[in-house]
Formats: sequence, structure tokens, C-alpha cells
Amino acid sequence: MNILWGILMILIGAFLSISGFLKSNFVIYRILVARSRLLWGEGNAVHSFYGVAGILVILVGILLLLGVFYK
Repeated sequence: MNILWGILMILIGAFLSISGFLKSNFVIYRILVARSRLLWGEGNAVHSFYGVAGILVILVGILLLLGVFYK
């Protein structure tokens, strides 16, 4: 089960980081950015945040795959 969650987190993190760094126009990413801009306002901080957050989600997914959180 940990393998499934780890792979899923890596895929979601890759989507977030790639979309964030490339400033994608994909529908799901545009919805996320629109919601974030309500809080943070206009600017590139939203895209940078999603890029870095995606990398962190990938790292947690890798740790799940390695079994760091479970005995």
C-alpha cells in the first residue's frame, strides 16, 4: 500500500512542480492558481510556490517508497 501512495505522491508532485515552473495553462493548474491568487495577489510567487511545493511532495513520496515512515 505504501508503494501506491508513494507513486501517487510522486506523480502529483511532478505535476505541481512542472506546471509551476513552466506556468502551465492546464485546466486543473489554472484553477489552483486562481484560488491561490485570491490569497496572495497577482505575481509570480504563486507559480514559484507550486514549483517548490511539488518538489517537496516528490521527496515525501520517495520517502514513502523507501519505507521511512513505517516499520
